[in-house]
Amino acid sequence: MDFSEGSALEIVERLCSAYGVTTQKALAKCLGVPAANVSNWVQRDSVPGSAFVKCALDTGNDLRWLTTGKLANAKFNSLSALPNGKGLYDEITSNGGKAVLHRIMDAYGFTLQKQLCELFGISSGTVSTWIRRNYFPGDLVVTCALDTGVPLQWLATGKGKISGQSKMSSDINIIKKKNLIAGALEEGGEWQVELSFLQAKPSSPIFVSSNTGSWLIDTDITSISNGRWLLGIDGKYDIYDVAILPNKKISVTTPSFNFICASNEVSVAGKVFFSLTYNF
Repeated sequence: MDFSEGSALEIVERLCSAYGVTTQKALAKCLGVPAANVSNWVQRDSVPGSAFVKCALDTGNDLRWLTTGKLANAKFNSLSALPNGKGLYDEITSNGGKAVLHRIMDAYGFTLQKQLCELFGISSGTVSTWIRRNYFPGDLVVTCALDTGVPLQWLATGKGKISGQSKMSSDINIIKKKNLIAGALEEGGEWQVELSFLQAKPSSPIFVSSNTGSWLIDTDITSISNGRWLLGIDGKYDIYDVAILPNKKISVTTPSFNFICASNEVSVAGKVFFSLTYNF
């Protein structure tokens, strides 16, 4: 079952990096396996799924990064509530057999063991052996976590919430991206983000990026008020800080200049919800 990318040596190096160790012997100690096991993985060019599971839960490193080396959409979260080292390894392996297989079936929404066998191309006899021996199928757990988005902690140990990292989470938003170049808003693809940290959410958001920063804009808000805005002036767009003045005047400010004009002399494209600035 091939869910990883790169050679076993590259994967072992990522596992070492996750644990903060530099030798295969030290990695073996972290994983709770004999030192010869790691050497054999490299020689056979195959790393077992249980190593990825333990490392991800032990260190909080993203499972997709550990298996593929890719950082896109990676999440690095602390899982300090779990035991570590041998304690974590014992907890994972003690959750094998029927219990972990049922969690995998629940993650896929299967009701029959046959469906699981067909999906992974394994025989019912193999699954029966796993149940009888209380075996922990690390490769299946890793594949299921990457395939469904169900939390690895829950799949491996039965702890935590099944919906914690679901790919279908309503907190994951796909937002249209615009690149602000020389006053023009050009198509920039899409931006994926979790907006659960916001107390209020924009109703019609776009993500605008330039060489000076990035901004989440709500294009439904067009009645100008004090704050930061995406404005068009003579057909050229930029981000401005606005202050309302008497007689329907506004003060428009950027880091390099300031001017006063009538509010109807600017085109309001949306209100800035939050700003991301570069520190270089």
